[in-house]
Amino acid sequence: MPQALDLNPDERAALDWIDTRADGMIATVKDWVRINSGSRNAEGLEAMRRELERVFAETGGTIRAVELDPVTSVSPEGVVGEQRFTPSFHLSVRPEAPVKIVLTGHHDTVFPVSDSFQDWRMLDDDTINGPGAADMKGGILVMLHALLALERSPHAKQIGYDVLISPDEEIGSLGSGPVIHALGSKAHVGMTYEPALADGSLAGARKGSGNWSLKVSGKAAHAGREHHLGRNAITAASAFALGLDDLNRQREGVTFNVARIDGGGPPNVVPANAVVRFNVRVGDTQDQAWVSHELDRLTQETGQRDGIAAELHGGFTRPAKPMTPANARMFEWTRAAGSALGLDIRWNDTGGVCEGNNLWAAGCPNVDTLGVRGAAIHSHEEIAILSSFPERAKLSAVMLMKFASGQFDAREARSLAASV
Repeated sequence: MPQALDLNPDERAALDWIDTRADGMIATVKDWVRINSGSRNAEGLEAMRRELERVFAETGGTIRAVELDPVTSVSPEGVVGEQRFTPSFHLSVRPEAPVKIVLTGHHDTVFPVSDSFQDWRMLDDDTINGPGAADMKGGILVMLHALLALERSPHAKQIGYDVLISPDEEIGSLGSGPVIHALGSKAHVGMTYEPALADGSLAGARKGSGNWSLKVSGKAAHAGREHHLGRNAITAASAFALGLDDLNRQREGVTFNVARIDGGGPPNVVPANAVVRFNVRVGDTQDQAWVSHELDRLTQETGQRDGIAAELHGGFTRPAKPMTPANARMFEWTRAAGSALGLDIRWNDTGGVCEGNNLWAAGCPNVDTLGVRGAAIHSHEEIAILSSFPERAKLSAVMLMKFASGQFDAREARSLAASV
């Protein structure tokens, strides 16, 4: 483990204060997991945003709702329209301060309003099972209490921070992505509150990700009388999907996942419409360029089939986040902060993506798994470790206090990012 940081009496007092709020954090997360805030549940998302306004008011900062621009969407029937979002929550504190930090998170979950997973239960004295307990309603509480601890430290006025908590992270941050980019472009460093693993490990380098929908249009016809007059959109879409799958294993680290094909209808009708939905993961910008070329090629080939038209919608929404010197410096500081608390912080590279990718795309070095320790996220077995609520709040609080005192030089990290 690295040599432990020195913590002065004021900093230790701020950390001790977090312990006094541990029971309140647990009570709050139990209330919050009962609010269904699936990414498509506007009513539940707005209920959660009102909760955020209530609890973050304790910081004394300026709170506002950030309206998100709609994005293009393709319905299962192939209709191109708009996807709209509820607003993001934004908190601003001391925007004029010399050190600027952006903290991000999300209040949406993957569980729709119709899902049976709507409540919490205790698996043991330290383990709660509930929708969003770890990902990331628990993480939001960690963020909040780290900031409140910072406000009790002597150098707090040296830091200005923006908090953005968004309603669409689980569906790709399509609406909030530009807002994250704008805040990240002005910040020296970023901190994001996705859950750590149950053993406390953090995510290191992350792949980039993109989502697409290919709209395929053919011609309907009676499957018996006039089959020869029809042009089968499902067949063309399937050929495109097979072409995507053939791209796997052609470039190391690049993966294509065909997730769904919508379309078709009665078995006696040649289907006129189909939509292929797929995801691609890449390691770097060179991979992105290769993927874009291959997608253009496959789309053109599909559109050249007799009587078939093909339109590709979507793109890369989260570029790769490599372990650059700037991001490595952030992890060094995280590990040093953990050492001051007796924690051995480790990390592993991952193919997953999050808002940390968006921050890095804006040139903002960041650590993106500062939330509670948890496991089995995105499933009915999702758990959060209750003792990690104060533990992880203290970890972030140490980092924030050291950024404030200058012992961690946030501006140095930003300059390292600029040199990449």
